[in-house]
Amino acid sequence: MDADDSPTIIGNGKQFWEELDKVLEAPCETHEDIDDALRSYIALTTQFKKDYAETEYDFARCCYRLLNSQLFSTHQDYVRRQILYCLLQEDDIDILHISVAVLLHDGRTNESVFEMLQVEGAFPRLVDLIRDKRDDDYGLHKLLLDLMYEMSRMQNLTRQDLVTVDDAFVLYFFQLTEQLSDDADDPYHYPIIRVLLVLNEQYMCLANAPPSPPLPSPSTTNRILKLLSAHGPSYRTFGENLILLLNREATLSAQLLILKLLYLLFTTPSTYEYFYTNDLHVLVDVIIRNLLDLDPGNIDGGTTDIDGQRALRHTYLRVLCPLLKNTQLAREGSGYKRAELRKMLHLLVNRSSAHFAPVDETVLRLVVRCKQIEWLREEGDEQDEEIVRKLAEVEVREPKDTDVAKKLLGMSIEEAGVSTLSVVDVSAKVAREKPSVPAPRRMRRKKTNGAVEVTPPQTDTDGAGKVEGLKAEGLKPPPTAGGGSNGHDIQRARSPFEDENGET
Repeated sequence: MDADDSPTIIGNGKQFWEELDKVLEAPCETHEDIDDALRSYIALTTQFKKDYAETEYDFARCCYRLLNSQLFSTHQDYVRRQILYCLLQEDDIDILHISVAVLLHDGRTNESVFEMLQVEGAFPRLVDLIRDKRDDDYGLHKLLLDLMYEMSRMQNLTRQDLVTVDDAFVLYFFQLTEQLSDDADDPYHYPIIRVLLVLNEQYMCLANAPPSPPLPSPSTTNRILKLLSAHGPSYRTFGENLILLLNREATLSAQLLILKLLYLLFTTPSTYEYFYTNDLHVLVDVIIRNLLDLDPGNIDGGTTDIDGQRALRHTYLRVLCPLLKNTQLAREGSGYKRAELRKMLHLLVNRSSAHFAPVDETVLRLVVRCKQIEWLREEGDEQDEEIVRKLAEVEVREPKDTDVAKKLLGMSIEEAGVSTLSVVDVSAKVAREKPSVPAPRRMRRKKTNGAVEVTPPQTDTDGAGKVEGLKAEGLKPPPTAGGGSNGHDIQRARSPFEDENGET
């Protein structure tokens, strides 16, 4: 689709928005009429973007003008497909910018957009655009990362999709995270970190998928783990960011994405010591706090999710065991937080209140396994015959976690002789929640008594005012078959996995 090159005289912002509305509200009876309206919309948006839609906020207004228009509500499928074809076929930076933005904002309220992207083979195109356009337009590059994250979070990628992700593509992400670690506006470059996390999730899902008939598919290497195994010391900022994010996360899906990657790092011999000891101390503190705080009423903003709570507790314990056993924590001799760890493990299986949900066999088994770690162990721990019996009953049919790591990595690693554990929940596809994109924020870290202290991010008051401006203007998400979206207070400390509505 080519944008209409006919000149349009616009002298101020008011005229721009009025002209945009005029184009989008004109009656369209045929596909040719729709194409003409879309060409005019794209021409106006690209021609006057620098004058009246230069900010991220105003550019979003342009997108929602289309998504809330009569043109879109009447011809949703056709308009979506035409915008998708722009993404797949156009090379003009400005046309790509508006196309990606419309698909991203539309997909936040209608999951079928990401399904359409998957069916039409858009993932390889996104990889190519992120690689080729990264120096052309920062705004476009960020939107491409956001769209890749949302699509990969909501759809299972194919093996052919993941093959398009090569070493250079992942290394660029790690390098950019290192380079921007001190950027005052985006010190941890959330869009890139989220893409790496969701790609790791896709590798794990693919590794556990049944083979496709008639012949088994070749294994696909988890390039996230492969490159951290080979070059981990050069990219430690990424690992520090994982711990910082886990420290502030409250949502189920975000914690699981981070924990799954941590699990692989701590069960892969070449990445046992990827983290600095000081960062491992922080991680232990975070895990202790989060395991003790887990409560059905505290997950995902107050939604009672017993299954999600159970899976999250299991995953924290699965990460804790190799963290304590395989890393330098087992060799440094300091016994960091030994008393607190033992007390926490005791509370998980011996509580007198209703703070925790009933203990299941997996929790019992994982707690006993942690207590058998040499530097945590005390005389008499093995005398809980009932727990040991339950442990023995299940362990006989579970693989070693090094075998699990081999399967999930798609690469050969050495046997480490570590304890066995189940990864049914760890490797399961994360529950489908509403897709999201991070809002602007700032986070600072400082060293305090040898430990990392995280300062909560400050709300961007200017950005908050702009969001309120959207509400005052009557701007709303595009219509969906399922109704509207659920909003949250934009003033609270937001997750980097959230959009400007605080949704995930």
